Amino acid sequence: MTENAQRRTTSGGDQFTGKAVDRVDGPRKVTGTAHYAYEIAEGPLPAYGYILGAAIAKGRILEIDAELAERAPGVLYVMTHLNAPRQPEFGPAVTPAVREVFTRARPVLRGDDVHYYDQPVGLVVAETLEAARAAAALIKIRYQETVGDFGLEEHLAAAYAPKRTNAGFETDSAVGDFETAFAEAEVRIDVSYRTPYQHHNPMEPHATLAIWQGDDVTIHTSAQTLSNFRAGLAATLGVPVERVRVVSRYIGGGFGSKLIVHADSVFAALAARILKRPVKITLTRQQMFANAGHRAEMLQQVRLGARADGRLVALGHDVWSATARVEEFCEQTAVFARSLYAASNRLTRHRLVPVDLNRGEWMRSPGEAPGMLALECAMDELAERLDLDPIELRIRNEPDQDPERRVPFSTRNLVACMQEGARRFGWGRRSPEPGRLREGRKLVGMGMAAAIRPNYIGAAAAWVRIDAAGQVTARLDMTDIGTGTYTILTQIAADTLGVPLAAVTIELGDSRFPLTAGSGGSWGAASAGTALLRACEALKEKILAAARVHGALVRNAADVSMAAGAVRFGNRAEDLKDVLRRVAPKGLDARGSVEAGAGTEAYQAFSQHSHGAHFAEVSVDCDTGEIRARRLLAVIDAGRILNRKTARSQILGGMTWGLGAALMEKTVLDGRYGRFVNHDLAEYHIPVNGDVPDLDVVFLEENDDKANPLGAKGLGELGVCGAGAAIANAVYNATGVRVREFPLTLDKLLPDLPAFIL
Repeated sequence: MTENAQRRTTSGGDQFTGKAVDRVDGPRKVTGTAHYAYEIAEGPLPAYGYILGAAIAKGRILEIDAELAERAPGVLYVMTHLNAPRQPEFGPAVTPAVREVFTRARPVLRGDDVHYYDQPVGLVVAETLEAARAAAALIKIRYQETVGDFGLEEHLAAAYAPKRTNAGFETDSAVGDFETAFAEAEVRIDVSYRTPYQHHNPMEPHATLAIWQGDDVTIHTSAQTLSNFRAGLAATLGVPVERVRVVSRYIGGGFGSKLIVHADSVFAALAARILKRPVKITLTRQQMFANAGHRAEMLQQVRLGARADGRLVALGHDVWSATARVEEFCEQTAVFARSLYAASNRLTRHRLVPVDLNRGEWMRSPGEAPGMLALECAMDELAERLDLDPIELRIRNEPDQDPERRVPFSTRNLVACMQEGARRFGWGRRSPEPGRLREGRKLVGMGMAAAIRPNYIGAAAAWVRIDAAGQVTARLDMTDIGTGTYTILTQIAADTLGVPLAAVTIELGDSRFPLTAGSGGSWGAASAGTALLRACEALKEKILAAARVHGALVRNAADVSMAAGAVRFGNRAEDLKDVLRRVAPKGLDARGSVEAGAGTEAYQAFSQHSHGAHFAEVSVDCDTGEIRARRLLAVIDAGRILNRKTARSQILGGMTWGLGAALMEKTVLDGRYGRFVNHDLAEYHIPVNGDVPDLDVVFLEENDDKANPLGAKGLGELGVCGAGAAIANAVYNATGVRVREFPLTLDKLLPDLPAFIL
């Protein structure tokens, strides 16, 4: 069946897809029967491990004495670099291929070198977590410490151009003659923005239960992509990948921090094999700050050259980012700028500054989240210089095709998002002159920003079965990181097969199931959903084929059809369950799959993105400089919406992330010792209920038939993109103070506020 036929079949019979269906896994989560990695009780009683981290950021271990720890009550095993099991070398800082970043071996305790603060230097396994932690404190270590490099700005001279950015994007892009066009532009903006280190902090920490049975190991863990995780762990343990089973049925948030193997899983697997007993290990919240990835500190320079009418003639975005020496990570911070606005002369560049920290990793909306904080604020600075409304400036620079790839957009409703948002938000009441609107001792302002996020699809497969009673079971190794995957897959299967939601059981999060791209990059719904759609279509054809063979007095195969829980033989309808009992008493099953989008004709011929517009209203206290977001609106164009309730929830979460990035989130690095000092949720400030204002989400839904058979596009990360910039622009509109270092805190506003309140 063709993709268009599939699309017509699905959309024509939709009872559930697109509706605000409640989460099918909701009852299990609120009753506590949805078990997360550390809660799994399987096999014999487990032992518990505690990881000991290095007390220096750079140097080597001269001496390590674990004798007291080994004799401590309840201790079963102490591992250091002196007795650690053989593992492969880590390898070069940059892998030859992009996928190898995810699947490479990640050994622990390979030697006496220390590359970053809190790097694992030991493991204690005991009968209880408390015993293991207490014994770890008894390990004596003597270090030879060397001076490390930790600061970004003071080491800019060491910056270099990486071979690629994250996901394989080109490091630089250039169209036309940017430098000449910028120098000759009638109006120019040349501004620099700083974004800080940030940490993911999912509610569920990284945790693992490892169980060996002979030469096979089962890993219960919190992982977003099981196939990559499985391959990386197999490479680390030196075993065939088929010997490793990874189970991750429920995940308490990931945000990119759970895409690769981390130390908890490696240590648990190694220790469990030695002890011949299950071992549980979790990273503490403090350990996660050094050992589970972060978003790197960045310095961004945005240069915009425009004609007097506001049309851009030159767009430049340069990014300098910190990176670990031991493993390079270059966030694609300027890549989105290649597709957002029209300009005939363009330049984007990424440069890395090596520092002595652990590697950066993917963090929600990689690239767009920090990059749009800079470019979308710079666009507002240009609008003010031109005396143009910020929305009008963006409309005047709307491209008719992808500005750098020179291919049409699959769909693009960015202008409609901005216009609809302006109407709903009351943008006409905004004062063009900053610092003019007051309510008592509060300065009030409005801001907006565009949003863009690439639409991806990853390779995925699905298996589906229907039994003689009409009960459907589908299996994929896809994961649900809290976004509602169980629910939308249930909706897709129910609609495609014409059965009730209650007749569908979705089984996820087991590497024994058909392989998918997992959760990440906003590709999960489209990838896994398309594979399941095709599997269900194939199953439907099998049911109809069997029904045609057994259908009495049916002359034309087209006279046999299936919908709404029934099979129709010409003018006669029969309950699906009755047909199945007769034609397939043992049930039927089928498979479906989808290839990665980057290699398909539709992805080559069209530029595929989701778009949106964010609006914010804030107040700023004239006396204290305290900033309060009062209301936020997101207008979203992400193709067909599969579940309006879970989609809205994802955008609300993304907007809250944007609020945190704009006003709160910053991991403070102690430049003397190379350690993050606010490494817990008491001091790493993220928005809580009292900080989150009135939020509203509007979907401008449009079926994107170039994206996938579902017509849906990624949206989970789109809610972050531009949200922080809208808040920052609102703060400027309220105060007239432009702060170019995030987060915007009251100490950065106060020195300049008095000029506006006299």
